[in-house]
Amino acid sequence: MAMLRSRWLELLAPLFLGVTLCGCTSVFLQPDHVRHFPDRNLATPADDVWITAADGSRLHALFLPAQREPRAAVLFLHGNAENVSSHVYAVNWLPAEGYSVLALDYRGYGRSEGAAGVDAIHEDAQSALEWLAAREPGRDAPLIVYGQSLGGSVALRLAAATPLRDRIVAVVAESAFASYRGIAREKLAQAWLTWPLQWPLSLLISDRRSAIDVVDRISPIPLLLIHGQRDTIVDAAHSQRLYDAARDPKALWLIPEGRHIDAARRDPTRARLLAFFDGARRRSAAGAPR
Repeated sequence: MAMLRSRWLELLAPLFLGVTLCGCTSVFLQPDHVRHFPDRNLATPADDVWITAADGSRLHALFLPAQREPRAAVLFLHGNAENVSSHVYAVNWLPAEGYSVLALDYRGYGRSEGAAGVDAIHEDAQSALEWLAAREPGRDAPLIVYGQSLGGSVALRLAAATPLRDRIVAVVAESAFASYRGIAREKLAQAWLTWPLQWPLSLLISDRRSAIDVVDRISPIPLLLIHGQRDTIVDAAHSQRLYDAARDPKALWLIPEGRHIDAARRDPTRARLLAFFDGARRRSAAGAPR
């Protein structure tokens, strides 16, 4: 009887997974409400701010003001798990370099209200960009959109379609995936139970928010794609596909020793990133075609 029950579980597991994939949220979004690293020093001042989402939910974000003459305002969009209390450490070094940062928690993440969802995340990114563009001194500052992993894919779609794209001087996507359906298929292929069903089950995933379909529309905004070649979460081939589909100006940095969303932990990469930001700001100030 136990063996029969086990066999039935094996047969039904793909069906349950298919139901989960139809909902999509649990596959791509893993929010929590934990305050991560409560005793860790952020090393820069941070203000709690609240932004109204498209559905009226209150979104929590951290605003890190520039600690020297402001150069630009950065919208930071984090990955699919945890919340801003852990991800903010990827950008806490930027204020010392003259870049203010708005680090957003999407609906259902951290202290933000509402329910997490793929559509909601894309809408929340637009709401955060509008908040940043309207804030002093952001009202006059150039804007940079920087996303990691899921946030990188969201950043690409945001920059391609937002009415505020004339204010954006640079877009950075680190460890981004090219399509929702493609990354779902890869994850299904990693388990022996779902490997035979990777194609039919992945077809249950909507690709209408995928970055690969719109990345060519980001031009003439400078685009930087960063990916660790040892990334086991999102393969670097995703950034290569995005790069191939994008139009100039564009750049692809493959970090040989890099893993998932860890590029900015390295001082050499930080220096290169600052140089990219500075070049994008100068290009915009010089009146490069947009």
